[in-house]
Amino acid sequence: MLRKLTGSPDCKNGTCPTLWATEDEKNYIVQGYVVADPERLAQLALPEGEMAVVVPAAMLEEYFNARG
Repeated sequence: MLRKLTGSPDCKNGTCPTLWATEDEKNYIVQGYVVADPERLAQLALPEGEMAVVVPAAMLEEYFNARG
């Protein structure tokens, strides 16, 4: 089962960007807004099977500041 670590502090509806830990805590899953801009996707040159998402900086800062 995934464990929710933190979510976007500006979230109003509960389905916003979120950081999750996997069961074994060896990996993270990031929920965010899919990058659909062709120019940005070209810069990333993602291989097949990968997807890029946008995550608010405040969400990650909140998580890492709480750990530190």
